[in-house]
Amino acid sequence: MTTTTTPRPAARTSAPRMPGLTRLAWARTRYEVTAFFREREAVVFVFAYPVIMLAIFATVFGSDEELLPGSGVHFPQYFLPGMVATGVVLSSFQNLATFIAAERDDGTLKRLRATPLPASAYFLGKTGQVLLTAGVQTALLLTVAGVVYDVPLPDDAGRWWTFAWVFVLGTATGAVCGVAFSSLPRSGRSTSAVVVPIVLVLQFVSGVFFRFDELPGWMQQVAGVFPLKWIAQGMRSVFLPEGAAALEPSGSWQHGATAVVLAVWLVGALVVGVRTFRWRRRDDG
Repeated sequence: MTTTTTPRPAARTSAPRMPGLTRLAWARTRYEVTAFFREREAVVFVFAYPVIMLAIFATVFGSDEELLPGSGVHFPQYFLPGMVATGVVLSSFQNLATFIAAERDDGTLKRLRATPLPASAYFLGKTGQVLLTAGVQTALLLTVAGVVYDVPLPDDAGRWWTFAWVFVLGTATGAVCGVAFSSLPRSGRSTSAVVVPIVLVLQFVSGVFFRFDELPGWMQQVAGVFPLKWIAQGMRSVFLPEGAAALEPSGSWQHGATAVVLAVWLVGALVVGVRTFRWRRRDDG
């Protein structure tokens, strides 16, 4: 008598679980920061540009001359907020628009899209890299301004709170705008030729290189449409005395308007970016 044995079903092997989004985003942030610091030319430009421009303005206008007689505000102190604002834009908008377009051009985005890494982790990594580098850049700029040019820094928590939310909201807005803008140029090599002039023009009309109240009215209205003007104005409310609000065209710091304009740009760029972002080159299908 023969007996038959029923073969047992093969044991199922469970696929390894993916790490959580927070862990993936942090790992991607570390990778992005490392990759950023390997680009020496970009690192030097992003960190040195605001410091060099502050030094130039302090030399040209004089670090001891007051902006207005009896105001107690010297030119380095007035131009510091504009340099902080332009540093935020360089670290966020210009940096991401250029780097993401280059990654699309060389096929990095296409290969990355074929991996299990969620798209959200990639974008969170980019945003984390921008926040970290912008923070280091701003700390360096404030150190130089305080040590070399004796610019007084805020000594109360309220001003530092204003600095924190303007910095974070401005950086996030610039980052999202950079991601959305990265799909506009036809190639990675043409991105700098498009992005740099835009940033430079905005610096001239947004009160970075000149006193904003002395600019023509039409130029002030144009600047009021874009985030850089509001980031610079928010930073002036942090580093200038309260009486300096009289130098603003509105006569006040307009914190509410600053938050609204930056939030509108953040949401608008997010919507545009979701609809237009490309993982491949235009000629790659």
